[in-house]
Amino acid sequence: MSDLNTLEAEISAAIASAETEAALEDVRVAALGKKGSVSEKMKTLGKMSPEERKEMGPALNGLKNRVADAINARKGVLKEAALEARLASEKVDVTQPLRLNPADEGRIHPVSQVVDELTAIFADMGFAVAEGPDVESDELNFTALNFPEGHPAREMHDTFFFNEKEDGERKLLRTHTSPVQIRTMRSQQPPLRVIMPGRTYRCDSDQTHTPMFHQLEGLVIDKSAHMGHLKGTLEEFLKAFFEVDNVVLRFRPSFFPFTEPSMEVDVQCDRSGAEVKIGEGSDWMEILGCGMVHPNVLRNCGLDPDEYQGFAWGIGIDRLAMLKYGMNDLRAFFDADVRWLKHYGFRPLDMPTLLGGLSD
Repeated sequence: MSDLNTLEAEISAAIASAETEAALEDVRVAALGKKGSVSEKMKTLGKMSPEERKEMGPALNGLKNRVADAINARKGVLKEAALEARLASEKVDVTQPLRLNPADEGRIHPVSQVVDELTAIFADMGFAVAEGPDVESDELNFTALNFPEGHPAREMHDTFFFNEKEDGERKLLRTHTSPVQIRTMRSQQPPLRVIMPGRTYRCDSDQTHTPMFHQLEGLVIDKSAHMGHLKGTLEEFLKAFFEVDNVVLRFRPSFFPFTEPSMEVDVQCDRSGAEVKIGEGSDWMEILGCGMVHPNVLRNCGLDPDEYQGFAWGIGIDRLAMLKYGMNDLRAFFDADVRWLKHYGFRPLDMPTLLGGLSD
């Protein structure tokens, strides 16, 4: 019996010193497993005399039960300790602010926002959206738009040309979105009413110019379009975009190879404060260029200028964003500064609509 007492004391000490459930399982196997110390003692009962078996049987069964109970009790203690440790390591400070989800944290770039605003305005006026490639041919970017070979107007665009090919063709990065006008007139029949937003490229860089910028052009072709329609279209566009009740425009003669007559358009504004206010004041600011589509451009697109006529205009999207949202340096548009974008950017789900307000 003394051997059983010693064995029980050893097993109890091993159970008490087990720090993990895995270590406790090793103790259980060593004591109660098929070849465990208690199990080996149980195997000796068959070789004992009836008197010895009568005494040792209850003793060994009692030992087996006490060991099993001790193991289960220790297992419960270890499980509770493990749970407490996990809760301590995974606790959450409920006083900390929640992380914003992507829809709240992300921002739409002001240029993308303004493109959406322009699209909403002109879609309400019945205009479709047309797009074209950034890499264009000399024919579509210049020749079809009435830029003769060697004409100085080709030089004033400061064009990015690619290397000349074996057949003499020389691709370029488009200097304006006007090639989309040519593509549209050659692929669709009048009447046409389209806007063409997109990226354009010129060798220029300062506070108000960047080598890559965004431009929107509009085109109307039918049998009766005239200057009055052009003026009315521009007035309605500017009133809707700047969200004012009235705008006053001033048309000045200018020159563009693809329009005749050609005009620069100034808008009345107030420059007295830190921001330019459109629709009030007594100052003037140039806002866009426009004109009636040149007959040669119509001929280059397979349209008879004696039957069809129309008007077009072009405006810088980046400059519109600067005027409307108070930015003073165009280069910041392309710095990829997250702080700038969080300040000037727009929430992804705040889509501009004429009904709800373009910039709300």
